[in-house]
Amino acid sequence: MSDFSTAFTFVHHNGHLLLGKTATHLAISFEAILISVVLGVPLGVFLGHIHRVSFLAINVSNVGRSLPSLAILAILLPVVGITRTNVIITLVILAFPPILTNSYVAVEQVDRDAVEAAVGMGMRPLEVILKVELPLALPLIFAGIRTAAVFVVATATLAGFFGGGGLGDIIAQEPNYHLSGVIGASYVLIVLALAFQLLFKGLEFAVTPKGLRKQPRVGPAQVIDPTVAKAAA
Repeated sequence: MSDFSTAFTFVHHNGHLLLGKTATHLAISFEAILISVVLGVPLGVFLGHIHRVSFLAINVSNVGRSLPSLAILAILLPVVGITRTNVIITLVILAFPPILTNSYVAVEQVDRDAVEAAVGMGMRPLEVILKVELPLALPLIFAGIRTAAVFVVATATLAGFFGGGGLGDIIAQEPNYHLSGVIGASYVLIVLALAFQLLFKGLEFAVTPKGLRKQPRVGPAQVIDPTVAKAAA
């Protein structure tokens, strides 16, 4: 029997182990995603609202995406050591760029006529953001969060190599769990990544106004420059 087949046997006979590791994996992932959303969405929305310093959102995104996660973990070792905190910081650096960029582009490309109409009705800047720009920008914002979430779930396996726990514990310890265990944990990881993709895709659809659901939108992987995104919208 091949290791790929015995991996299913490992999953079947080690359900409690995988359940605990998966719970830890999800806790790490959700913590990193939450921090990234709290930091990236408000900043991106603000920059999109004022229509300035777009280079900040784009360049931060490009730099963040180009940094290897293992290199970031290594750089942080002298500061925070081999801890879960090290992994969380690394995952936030990974997730922050697409969330920031999509939030910026989503608000920046909101129909100016709608914004001007809101201002003409006497709305204050904060009201314009909350009642006009943010509702129209939510679909693309969630697209960025979805992309970041899948990145985080897949990369959180590094926690097993740096004392953070999760499915990476099994993947990093082939002598203890054998190749079938490594492959079995990888199967679970694939399912998690697909589940996150479907979950956030559903949320993205739910927050999209009915009138906009059939209109083509710029995907998160396509957002490179605000000018290009506006031309494609």
